[in-house]
Amino acid sequence: MKELITTDGARLAYQDTGGEGVPLVMLHGWGQTQAMFRHQVEGLAPGRRVVTVDLRGHGKSGKPRHGYRIARLSRDVLELVDHLGLDRFDALGWSMGVSVWWSFVDQYGTGRIRRFVAVDQPAAVAAVPWMTEGEQRDSGAIFDVSGLLYLGAALAGAEGDTVRADFVRGMFSGEPDPDVLAFVTEEIRSTPAYAGVPLLFDHCAQDWRDVLPRIDVPTLVIGCEGSHVHPDSQRFVARRIPGARLHVFAPDVASSHFPFLENPSAFNAVVEKFLAEETAIGA
Repeated sequence: MKELITTDGARLAYQDTGGEGVPLVMLHGWGQTQAMFRHQVEGLAPGRRVVTVDLRGHGKSGKPRHGYRIARLSRDVLELVDHLGLDRFDALGWSMGVSVWWSFVDQYGTGRIRRFVAVDQPAAVAAVPWMTEGEQRDSGAIFDVSGLLYLGAALAGAEGDTVRADFVRGMFSGEPDPDVLAFVTEEIRSTPAYAGVPLLFDHCAQDWRDVLPRIDVPTLVIGCEGSHVHPDSQRFVARRIPGARLHVFAPDVASSHFPFLENPSAFNAVVEKFLAEETAIGA
């Protein structure tokens, strides 16, 4: 594991496999870690250079008392790719990691991104009152503002560990693989409430619908029928991004928010096929 100190003093733990070709930079979701991609680091095409990172406040990275906003996390990612000298790379985000990439695109553009993979993230997590019912459905809103406030208070409260465990369990349909559930439940414990709660609030308060049409690189959107994120929200994201493709895993393939852990071979095959394609903007 390697480390980078950001311009505001946060310590980021990252992994860089080396290898040839276009690097793939992968970002994890809220409360999770780069270990989520343990089956992708070596499971994608042999020799592919894969970069993963624990976002600030997560995993083995530092837990400073500042910077828990999506915009700051996207700046951290910019500093990481600058540090690694990545002028051209493929970007994959899962859950909140997608939002970090959307913020990256919003602020810094798509000039360095060759291909983009967005895994199971709604365009807006919280249904705000000025959205119509149809807009709330399309955006994939998981709860309303009062529900977001309740969840944040519960996570910060005395029963925070139990609330986190229940939150994770709700991301699986049916009976999950006990090893996968235990792994995810353990990883989320690395994010303290003082980091996770304000970051979750900022993450859920974002509305990325205006960014989607400005994503002008080849994009693959991945959903899962068994996830707590409704696949219709992923269909909406794919429609809004010009020329984007969509792949939704059926319940017999993966039935949670974690298809890359549940069925690594199926997930890796879909991602690798997309990344291996030639494009007009360069290989």
